[in-house]
Amino acid sequence: MQHFHYRTCNLCEAMCGLKITHENQEIIKIEGDKKDTFSRGHICPKAYGLKEIYQDPDRLKTPLKKVNGAWEAISWEAAYKEIASKIVELNIKHGPDSIAVYQGNPTIHNLGTVLTAPRFFKALKTKNIYSASSSDQIPHHFASWQMFGHPMLVPITDIDNTELFVIAGGNPLVSNGSMMTVPDIGNRLKSISERGGKVIVIDPRYTETAAKADQHIFIKPGTDAWLFTAILKHIFDENLVNMAHLEGFTDGLYELKAAIADFDIATAEEKTGIDQNAIKTLAKQIATTKKAALYGRMGVSTQAFGGLNNWLINAINIVSGNLDLEGGLLFTKPLIDFIGKAKPKNRYNRWQSRVRKFPEFLGELPVACLSEEIETEGKGQIKMLMTSCGNPVLSITNGNRLDAALKTLDYMVSFDIYLNETTKHADIILPPATGLEVPHYDLTFNVLAVRNTAKYSPALFEKEKEAKYDWEIFQELGHALAKAAGVEPSNGGKVYSPEEMLSISLKNNDYNISFKDLQEQTHGFDLGSLKPQLPARLGNENKRINLCPELLVNDLKRLKEATDEKGYTLIGKRHLRDNNSWMHNSDLLQKGKNRCLVLMNPADGKKEGIKTGDKVAVKSRVGEVKIEAHLTTDIMPGVLVIPHGYGHGKGNIKLTVAERNPGVSANDLTDDMLIDQLTGNAAFSNVRVQISAVA
Repeated sequence: MQHFHYRTCNLCEAMCGLKITHENQEIIKIEGDKKDTFSRGHICPKAYGLKEIYQDPDRLKTPLKKVNGAWEAISWEAAYKEIASKIVELNIKHGPDSIAVYQGNPTIHNLGTVLTAPRFFKALKTKNIYSASSSDQIPHHFASWQMFGHPMLVPITDIDNTELFVIAGGNPLVSNGSMMTVPDIGNRLKSISERGGKVIVIDPRYTETAAKADQHIFIKPGTDAWLFTAILKHIFDENLVNMAHLEGFTDGLYELKAAIADFDIATAEEKTGIDQNAIKTLAKQIATTKKAALYGRMGVSTQAFGGLNNWLINAINIVSGNLDLEGGLLFTKPLIDFIGKAKPKNRYNRWQSRVRKFPEFLGELPVACLSEEIETEGKGQIKMLMTSCGNPVLSITNGNRLDAALKTLDYMVSFDIYLNETTKHADIILPPATGLEVPHYDLTFNVLAVRNTAKYSPALFEKEKEAKYDWEIFQELGHALAKAAGVEPSNGGKVYSPEEMLSISLKNNDYNISFKDLQEQTHGFDLGSLKPQLPARLGNENKRINLCPELLVNDLKRLKEATDEKGYTLIGKRHLRDNNSWMHNSDLLQKGKNRCLVLMNPADGKKEGIKTGDKVAVKSRVGEVKIEAHLTTDIMPGVLVIPHGYGHGKGNIKLTVAERNPGVSANDLTDDMLIDQLTGNAAFSNVRVQISAVA
């Protein structure tokens, strides 16, 4: 007899509701849940990959230990004991900073890991904490912390009510709204036009979203800060400032005007390639449209001035009166609200990286520094690395350097379901049960959603008898570490389930919803549209917006002093059926034409003697890849595009599907020396490269 299971897809940020038809432990069909209160029946192709992940014969289910270069099965207890012993040994010999942690993108999509990994890693007492966040999103959190008092107070576009949606460096039709959780984005964009509104995309590539927009504006990669300062300058010069109710609790308006006084639209045109009149028109549209929203994402964050960009975007939305406005940008009010309980505190530069002295932010160091911290001898050198849900050899800048550095470690542990280009270096791999075997509740993306929503998803299938959940692994390993260190395990050695932890978190919430209520509401709770909440929602102690933070204002000097470099600029992209570096073992998602191509403008192809289908060499300071070229007017002249997340099979890693179409890793070209000096975010979009035909 067939049964139906309803859950939230946890493969990306969109939180799409799924209806899974199953029978006798077999998945018959996966489709969108039309009764889901948030996603309204929408799903993307990645959801169909859940079946293949669950059934994947390559997925690890019990611990592996490397013995004389070969992998052998090992018991959980033996694995815990060896890892704990090694941590204690290295701590005594080299200090806690000799042990480092890297947490990959899937971490945030796994409830058990989110709830239990931070406590375990905190117990290591190391300053060497790294994650995928400093590859793509730290500038958002930095600007929010500086302006609004909390790094997760990220303004969210009220897409269902806005009249003007300006997207800079984002492609939500593919990403499903990164840093803005928005399923069914296609219909929501269409609705803007249907109600007489307008969608404008600013991007060096004519993206999938641009193709559905009312207007597309090409911009030279890495120059967005010049555009945003020019927009602000024009709003001030033309007396278009209209802060509405924000004026009563915003500091720094006149200081902001003075800070950008030296910037002008003529220079912005030269830097960005955007006509002066187009800049003026855009500025006026944002300032005079009653309900407008300027949204920036990957393209504005992964560059040398990512922090500046996100500050300036927020500033534009504030001076035009579009923040805390229905139809503009608003803050969420999630069911489990860790923002409202947080106290104001310093989150920046409490320590620095050992080699290049980059400041810590949110307890993490820039991941672009990881390789050098392993390579460079001296006190605090990384001797042991623990990776969780990540494949940084393929996903961080200059992956080849990290690949070489990992070989020199004394010891390495990976929490991962696959043997991949990173985990192949580990001494022990601990694979958690995953996907359809685990419950889910999105603690993070409900904070970034375009509506207030809540949904709990129970596990569909039982895990295999010998397998363990991520929350079991982190807690049990923590208890083993305590015993190895000669102290009593916390909570008497009790292991808490996610259900127990969620029940505790839901006590005294503003919606009076219990965990039992969540369990019973199969299709989720619609908690209502986003509403104005300022100044009460602000995290700053004085409950005022800081429009002109000193750290960000001072960084304008670096922008003015930056020099233009020669060569093609490399930028990235992803496909709707790709999800960073870890979904390439799905036969269903990898079918079709080769997607790992270098895209370039036909004028550049003519100049370099390159045609579509030619094999070309793309070279940067750190490396070279050979890849097939595809010429298209979707790319502006002077720009090359290579998708990220490919390059599978380094070091003879054999995966059933990935080896069929491994592609090349764009991060064999991206440069770990290119970084946003203020926030520590990797500058993926500032890489200068050369291209030539391969004979």
